[in-house]
Amino acid sequence: MEVTAQAKYTRLSPDKARPLARRLQGLPVADALALTQFSKMKAAFYLGKTLKSALANAQNNADLSVDTLRVKEAIINEGPRLRRFWPRARGSAGPVRKRLCHVRIVLTDGQPVSVEPAQA
Repeated sequence: MEVTAQAKYTRLSPDKARPLARRLQGLPVADALALTQFSKMKAAFYLGKTLKSALANAQNNADLSVDTLRVKEAIINEGPRLRRFWPRARGSAGPVRKRLCHVRIVLTDGQPVSVEPAQA
């Protein structure tokens, strides 16, 4: 069964977050939490927060055991850009684009989803 969590409009550049997200994929949840806790990257805070949310979703909503869960996907998608302006010489202004991203984490226990046939 798969469980997801998503953090939207995170004030973080997607290009800087993707290397850490790639390292999380395929790891057990305990190792992924340790990796985000001890990493010095800014992205580690947001990935760890989303990972804890996905873990809480798995425990409370799907009644899954924490020991069997693995990170199936850690996806960083681009969000909208905040447009700001910075003063330049002779009264002009230079554009500054502050990037946002959406963080999505999918946990799985490796079991296929059982779908019961619909009764007519």
